[in-house]
Amino acid sequence: MQTGAMIDAFLEMMSAERGAAENTLASYRLDLEDADAFMRASRGGGLRGASAADISAYLKSMDASGFAASSQARRLSALRQYFRFLHAENLRGDDPTGVIASPKKARPLPKVLSEEQVSRLLDRAAEEAADPAASPKVHATAVRNRALLELLYASGLRVSELVSLPVSVAWRDEPFFTVVGKGAKERMAPMTETAREAVAAHLALRDRDPRADDCAWLFPAENHETHLARQVFARELKALGARCGITAVKLSPHVLRHAFASHLLQNGADLRVVQQLLGHADISTTQIYTHVLEERLHRLVTERHPLAKA
Repeated sequence: MQTGAMIDAFLEMMSAERGAAENTLASYRLDLEDADAFMRASRGGGLRGASAADISAYLKSMDASGFAASSQARRLSALRQYFRFLHAENLRGDDPTGVIASPKKARPLPKVLSEEQVSRLLDRAAEEAADPAASPKVHATAVRNRALLELLYASGLRVSELVSLPVSVAWRDEPFFTVVGKGAKERMAPMTETAREAVAAHLALRDRDPRADDCAWLFPAENHETHLARQVFARELKALGARCGITAVKLSPHVLRHAFASHLLQNGADLRVVQQLLGHADISTTQIYTHVLEERLHRLVTERHPLAKA
């Protein structure tokens, strides 16, 4: 069977047995035909007889041509499935992709606000919450937004954890409170004095509404039947940022969570402590912040090492 016929048979299987969409099938065909053309040009044989060395050479050529690791990984995935099909159908006695490691995808660094930018946000939120000319509804929203912002930056909560906090959190006069995160795992989250004051101001206005008596959420939705939607807070946060000169693309609740972690590390916190505060099950997840540690170590050596001062 020729390579073209093998590719056709593979795509028929993907369509019939796995329900692959037309766009997916078209992508597989392009990827396999491109690999086949490379094999023919490089060694005179097509994809059918490709060895592990041939496939490695193909991936290296992609890397040399500037293809991203994600594109290389997608091509390798198509080749893996293709050769597994050939092996299962007894069209090949081996799978040459079995010994090839997937290209490592570079993890993008999180967007982070500077401490000055966060200070601007907090100051503007406080100003709007204290505006005596605001209508009662606008005032209540501003007070709520300030409480959300202060609490988020103080604790590094996920936005879903933040908006779904129980009202009992506001009743505690302690520097930490318990939050239930992913996998129903509990962890301690810090509460600064400023955040506690902002939450108390919000609670005082929240409790004026009779519907709040039967509401379990610290930040209820408009109807008081559920908690505030994360999208609502994200929208309010972007609008606040715009009023501070921070573009919307640079600001989200998740960006503030990153700022919480990065600013802790910049000011001397241990990576393991930050892992616990963020609720990361694995330290590898927290290691996206190692660039912050590297900058801190470089500054430490530059400023403190006796030879650096010579």
